[in-house]
Amino acid sequence: MARYMRMEVLNAIYAQGVVPVFYNRDLETAVHIMRACADGGARVIEFTNRGDFAWRVFCDLNKNCERERPEVMLGVGSIIDAPTAAIYIGCGANFVVGPLINPEVARLCNRRKIAYSPGCGSVSEISAAEELGVEIVKVFPGKEVGGPSFVKSVLGPMPWTRIMPTGGVEPTEASIRSWIEAGAACLGMGSNLITKALVDRRDWDGLTRQVATCLEIVKSVRAQTGV
Repeated sequence: MARYMRMEVLNAIYAQGVVPVFYNRDLETAVHIMRACADGGARVIEFTNRGDFAWRVFCDLNKNCERERPEVMLGVGSIIDAPTAAIYIGCGANFVVGPLINPEVARLCNRRKIAYSPGCGSVSEISAAEELGVEIVKVFPGKEVGGPSFVKSVLGPMPWTRIMPTGGVEPTEASIRSWIEAGAACLGMGSNLITKALVDRRDWDGLTRQVATCLEIVKSVRAQTGV
């Protein structure tokens, strides 16, 4: 069962501005990544359903969060069907993210009051997701769909939409600024943030600094622009 209510998670995602996204099949490494992100100020962290038995790693990682970092809202990404979503919800996922829209996943998450953020690549898909009760829509792959200009264009006729671009978002001031100024509510950031080099070196302090820097950039841009 999720430890945090849907509205708590959605508000935390927006307030944080950047959601770290990662997968690692080794539990010890996953715990270090989670700790480093949390130390950098990230309460909301996404673990992706990528490898065999990934749900087991997630389950143990979430238990670790409950013991060591209870403030962390751990969710799951790369979910494409309801049975898989149900497994992770049973392991305590606080939110569910997917690369595509699945109405069955939306209904399941709504039934359990869990935030669902499906991947969308067009205005019609975004509208369909919102009809299913989605509050923050994932735009994926962000760069290929159209980048910041796509976000800005969508918000013209649909200013109520909340968009989280994922894919092509870089941990630099220029990249973060371009997305936030375009109107993105928050940013999903995976391998560009939690890089293979940092993980291979086990440079957890470096990862903490990188996460903290990204969160600070979001705050600064929001303060400057009022978005």
